[in-house]
Amino acid sequence: MNVGRWLHEHSLKLLAIRDTPQSIAGGVAIGIFFGFTPLWGLKTLLSIFLAWLTRSNIIAAVLAGSLHDVVFPFMPLIWRWEYDLGYWILSNPHGWPPRLNRIHWGAHSWREWTHTLFFGVGKFWLVGSVLLGSPLAVVSFVVTKEVVAQHQRKKRAAAEAAAPDEENPS
Repeated sequence: MNVGRWLHEHSLKLLAIRDTPQSIAGGVAIGIFFGFTPLWGLKTLLSIFLAWLTRSNIIAAVLAGSLHDVVFPFMPLIWRWEYDLGYWILSNPHGWPPRLNRIHWGAHSWREWTHTLFFGVGKFWLVGSVLLGSPLAVVSFVVTKEVVAQHQRKKRAAAEAAAPDEENPS
C-alpha cells in the first residue's frame, strides 16, 4: 500500500465534497477524534451519528476516520501512549502505569481478561484517547477549514474567469 497515493486520493475526495468549509472541517474533526478511540466497530457509527447531530459532513467524517487505517502499523504505540496518559491522569497521586505483563491463557482466563480489559485497561485507555484525540481534532478542524476554503475560492475564481463576459459578447 502506497501511503502517499492513498492520502492524495482521499484528500481529492475530501476537496470534491460540495459543502461549506465549516461542515467539511467538522466532519474531519469528528472522524479524527473517533479514530483515536478504542471503540472498534463503533467508530464509524459514532462518527456518522455525531456528524449528523452537529450538521457536519458525514462523508468527511467517514473519510477522516479511515485515515487511521493508513497508520495501523503504528497504532499499538499510539494505544500505549493513550493508556499511559489515561493512567497518569486517573491515578492519585499521578504516576505512570506499571509494566505490562504477558497474559497466560488458561481454560477460563478469558473471564479475567475481559474484566481487566474493560474495567482495568479500558477506562485508562478511553480517557487517554479522548485527551490525545481532542487537540488533534481541533487542529485538523482549523487546517481543513482553511484548506477547503482556499480550494473553493480558487475553484470559484477559475469558474468566473472561464465564464464568458455577458456585457461584452464576443
